Amino acid sequence: MLKISQRGRRIPASPIRKLHPLAVAARERGVSVINLNIGQPDLPTPHEFFDAASKFPTRTVAYSPSQGIQPYIDGLVHYYQQVGLTVQPHEITGTIGGSEAITMALLCCANPGQRVLCFEPFYTNYYSLAMTAGVHMDVLPTTIDDGFRPPKEEEIRAAITPRTRAIIICNPSNPTGTVLTKDELDMIARVALEKKIFIISDEVYREFCYEGAALTYWNYPGMDDQIILADSLSKRYSACGVRLGCVVTKNKGLQQAFLRIGQSRLSAGTFDMHACVPLFYLGKDYYAGVTNEYRKRRDALTDGLQKIPGVKCHKPEGAFYMLTELPVEDADKFCSWLLTDFNHEGATVMLAPANGFYLTPGKGQREVRIAYVVEEPRLRQAVTILEKALQVYPGKL
Repeated sequence: MLKISQRGRRIPASPIRKLHPLAVAARERGVSVINLNIGQPDLPTPHEFFDAASKFPTRTVAYSPSQGIQPYIDGLVHYYQQVGLTVQPHEITGTIGGSEAITMALLCCANPGQRVLCFEPFYTNYYSLAMTAGVHMDVLPTTIDDGFRPPKEEEIRAAITPRTRAIIICNPSNPTGTVLTKDELDMIARVALEKKIFIISDEVYREFCYEGAALTYWNYPGMDDQIILADSLSKRYSACGVRLGCVVTKNKGLQQAFLRIGQSRLSAGTFDMHACVPLFYLGKDYYAGVTNEYRKRRDALTDGLQKIPGVKCHKPEGAFYMLTELPVEDADKFCSWLLTDFNHEGATVMLAPANGFYLTPGKGQREVRIAYVVEEPRLRQAVTILEKALQVYPGKL
C-alpha cells in the first residue's frame, strides 16, 4: 500500500466531531442526544438571507471575483463601520469561512518550518491549519483557576524565537469564553512591536460579550503592517453552512498575497455571498437580541454546573463556550461513555473532550468544552443529565 504524507498522518481528528458516529448510533437506539460539542447555533438564520437567496439575479451561478463580489465587500465595510472600525474595501478579502482566513494568514506570515505562538487551550483547528500550512505551533499555558487569563509579558517575550512569525489571538476566546482586557491587548501588542511579528486576531465572536464590548487590534497605533483580522459570518448570523468570512489587513503586501491565494482557489460561493449581503445591514437590535439570548444561556449553564459536586468552571465573559473540569479520570472516555452506555430518561449529551484543545501532552485530560447553543430548557436538561451521569460513571474520581 502506498504511504500517505506525514502531514496527512499527523493531522489529528477533531475533538469536536470525532464522536459523531457514537451519537448517530445512540440516536439509532432511540436515545435523544443533546449536541453541546459543536458551535452550531440553533437560532434561526435571519429571514433576510432566504429572501435574498430567492432573488438571485441570474440563471447561471458563475464564478465571482476572487476578492468577493462588490456588494459583499461593501456590506462588510458597512458592518465594520457599525462596530466602530474604519475598513477600506481593498483591505478585505472574502474567504470560504473563518478557517480559510486563518489559513491565508498562516500561509502568508510564515514560511514552512517557521513558527506561530498561541495561548493554550486554543481553538483546536488552529493546530490542524498550521500543520497544513507547514507551520509549527508553540503554546503558552493558561489555567481555569485564573479564568484563562493570558500569560505574563515576560513569558510571552521569552517564548518568541527567531523563527516565530506571529501570535494568534482569539478574542472573545473559543474555547474558554475569556475576553481580553485593554491592558492585556496592550501587553501583547508591545511584545509584537518589539519582536516585529504579526498578530492574527480572530474576532469571530465579537458581538458575544456579556460584560462590555470586546476590543480589537484593528486600530492599534503603529501596527498597520502587523495586524491581520480573521472574521466569519457563521456564528454572528447562525449561518455556519454558508462558509463565508473574510481576512482583513492594511498591509499591502499581504493584501496582494491574499488575493493571489484567492485566485488559486478561484472564488468563494457566488450564490452564498449574494444571499448574505442583507445580513450586514441588520440593525443593532438584531445583535443585542442574539447576545442577550446567549447571556441567558450562559447564566443557566453556569448556575447549573456550579451546583454539581466536583465540577469546576469559569463563567465565560464572551463567545458561547465554557471549558469545564469534571471529576473524572479521562474526559475523552467519559464523553464516549455518555453516548455508548448512558442515558437519563431517554436522553444524553454530546460534549467535546478538551484534550484536543491543548498541544501539551496530558493537558485537558479532565476537561470538556461545552457549547451553549441550545435553548435554555434543553440546556438545563443537559446539566441534569450530566449530574446524573457523574453520579454513576465508573471512572469518576
